[in-house]
Amino acid sequence: EVQLVESGGGLVQPGGSLTLSCTASGFTFSRHAMRWYRQAPGKERELVADITSGGGSTNYADSVKGRFTVSRDNAKNRVYLQMNSLKVEDTAVYYCNKRYQPISWGQGTQVTVSS
Repeated sequence: EVQLVESGGGLVQPGGSLTLSCTASGFTFSRHAMRWYRQAPGKERELVADITSGGGSTNYADSVKGRFTVSRDNAKNRVYLQMNSLKVEDTAVYYCNKRYQPISWGQGTQVTVSS
C-alpha cells in the first residue's frame, strides 16, 4: 500500500524546536524528491521545504529559510523536518508528499506554537 505517515508534532512555545518525521511505504522512496507542506486553519496548503531524491539539494519557503532544515534517510524511507526558532505563525498541520505525482495525503501532524 502506498502510504505516508507523518509524526512528531506537538505543542511548543515560541522559540522552541521540533523535529517531524515522515515514513513512506509502497513506492521506491529513494528515487523520489520529497516535500513538506503545511496548512494553517482557514488557509490553503503551502509548500515549506523540498529535498532531492539523494538529499543533495534542498529548498525552502522564504518564511522558514534559516529556521527549518529538511533531510532524509533513504535506508529508512524517511524524510525529516527540523524546525527551530518556531513562531506562532508556524502553527499548522504538516504533511509530506512526493514532489512529482503526489500520492494520497497522510493524516499530517499538528504543530502548535503557543505560549
